[in-house]
Amino acid sequence: MKTFLKVIIIIVSVLIVLALAAFITMKISSNHRSDPEDVVKYDTTNPLIFETTQISCHRGGADLMPEESMMVFESCIERDDFEPDAFEFDLHITKDGVLILLHDSTLDRTTDCELVFGETDVRPETKTYEELRRLNVGAKFVDGNGNMPYADLHGDDVPDNLRIVRLEDVLDYLSSKGDFNYIIEIKNGGDLGRQGVDTMFEILKKRNLLDKVAFGTFNQEISDYVDEHYAGVINRSTSQSEVIDFYLAAIFNKKDYNPPCSVLQIPFCAPYLTYGINLGTATCINYAHAHNMALQYWTVNDRADMEYLVSMGADCIMTDSPDVLYDVIYGAK
Repeated sequence: MKTFLKVIIIIVSVLIVLALAAFITMKISSNHRSDPEDVVKYDTTNPLIFETTQISCHRGGADLMPEESMMVFESCIERDDFEPDAFEFDLHITKDGVLILLHDSTLDRTTDCELVFGETDVRPETKTYEELRRLNVGAKFVDGNGNMPYADLHGDDVPDNLRIVRLEDVLDYLSSKGDFNYIIEIKNGGDLGRQGVDTMFEILKKRNLLDKVAFGTFNQEISDYVDEHYAGVINRSTSQSEVIDFYLAAIFNKKDYNPPCSVLQIPFCAPYLTYGINLGTATCINYAHAHNMALQYWTVNDRADMEYLVSMGADCIMTDSPDVLYDVIYGAK
């Protein structure tokens, strides 16, 4: 009996030591900052790899105006304290097959849908585009001073630039104002996601914008669909599992790594960093560029993190505060 207890104690002690070692390793990795001098410049053919970090307005610039509204895009264009290079936004498909801008799977967090429809958990695929146009997409927006300036606008009082907006309307407006890149994510999975990809492709093709877009999705089946039907036509980014595959390949300097796509859209935040998966090291950046893969980081709102990633040669940073990122890169205008 005593021997058995000793064995148990030894096993538990070993497990505790291993867990502690893993915890320490994760902490060291998550806090590690590489020396920019260790970054190597590679000759690449990827048009999404840039000498200077691109400024991408995440959800259109969610700290500035109501996210994914026409108002936020207009604000980014009209402001004189920064100039964006790219815009990031999310798409859902409606009941009648229209691609609209929306991040969440429901409309509750950002709109007055409960007041308008008398229900909660309102999913965009259950309503037509015209029905959704009744909503105020700035109803829940809180500005930098803690105010909700658009909360009381309902019905006919809602301005057109605070109503649900279609993909084609955003692209037409932005294309008329400058030569921008786009980071577009389709949120739907399954048949709706596949329908969304087909619809998005036709909209982009008609406007000759396919080469300006990096497409992303968290649904592996949609990534597979893009590979099957639009390989070489739509620039898609890595799926979650492909990010892990890349990370391990970079860490172990795998010689036969075969990139699954041309763009790494990766976080410099939780949950990856929480578990010690630091994707902002010189090792990861060099390995990506050596394999002709662009690095686009999300969602970076901390100034110190912006400064670090810019110094490391990130190709693009997605941020809710594009004015702050502009100041980091170029200084205040």
